[in-house]
Amino acid sequence: MSDSHPAACANCAVPLQGAYCHQCGQAAHSPVRSFAHAVEEVFESFWHLDGRIFRTLRRLLVPGGLADDYLHGQRAPYVAPMRLFVILCVLTFFVGKGAVNIGDVVRGDASGDATTSTQQALAQATSIGEVRRIRDEALAGLEQARDQVGPGMVRMRPVFERGMAAVHAAADRRMVALGGVAEAPAGMDPDAPLVVSVANDDDGWMARQLRRIQENAPRLQKDPELFKYAFLGSVPTALFVLVPLFALLLKLFYVATDRLYLEHLVVALYSHAFLCLALLGQFALVAAGRWIMPHAAPLAAALDWVALALWLWMPVYLLLMQKRVYRQGWPLTTLKFLGIGGLYAGALVLCAVGLALVSLVRL
Repeated sequence: MSDSHPAACANCAVPLQGAYCHQCGQAAHSPVRSFAHAVEEVFESFWHLDGRIFRTLRRLLVPGGLADDYLHGQRAPYVAPMRLFVILCVLTFFVGKGAVNIGDVVRGDASGDATTSTQQALAQATSIGEVRRIRDEALAGLEQARDQVGPGMVRMRPVFERGMAAVHAAADRRMVALGGVAEAPAGMDPDAPLVVSVANDDDGWMARQLRRIQENAPRLQKDPELFKYAFLGSVPTALFVLVPLFALLLKLFYVATDRLYLEHLVVALYSHAFLCLALLGQFALVAAGRWIMPHAAPLAAALDWVALALWLWMPVYLLLMQKRVYRQGWPLTTLKFLGIGGLYAGALVLCAVGLALVSLVRL
């Protein structure tokens, strides 16, 4: 047996007779001891996921359980940390873009309303007077619903306002078709994108971006949800970028443990894999809430509380994970968690806000 290999399998304790365990099939080498082996695990059979993915996800829900098992040699039953994180991060990115798409937030709900019975009635109107009557009745209903929104559901007010804009737009189209003129108030077009300036080519890049942000500011003030969803959509990308930073912070705060950077990277990868999984849950709640709201507002409000509970569980999970993996006392663990969390949260917010601003500017 090579000096670089242990005498027994770290996963099942069976004596090794080669580079792989003949009992469970786990490789004798440890990927946290070699960067080349760590990279190899990422690309080896990347798409060949089997039942291990479900076993891995179940174990991931236990704070620190998966990272602790992996660092103690139990690697065969689970998906490798880099592979798991990349898969969840990519999935979260695409689900997030679909669930909280900026254009969908600005136009989706209202456009959906405009294709229902009100739009059909407007399309069948035979006179401008009939168009006005149908429009005014629909607007009265939307205004009443908007004004009855409780404090806990104030985030839904822009949905009703976009619905009103959609009714105005549908009525104007029919009026023009009947030989009349548009009557919608200025700024009521539900399909209008964020205003993007045509900057002078002589201006610097930063000046052009700042001008666009300034011109988009009124729309953001009118509909704060726009930036919220842009921020949420940018978080998966920010998580992907900041994994090495999180591992470095763990290395600095736990330098006395003599763990290698790659071991801290394993903890960081599993931490971020859980965060991606939690974000998938948040995106699912967002999509479900927006779908349920027109039909059952109290249930949509209950989903808001579930989302809040999930947000609160995320830092608690990371604290419990840190305690389990590094096995230090609660006072020291809590102090280090606050230090790491503060530095990392600041970097995450700055990165996510920057990405969100870029996405808004590009609209």
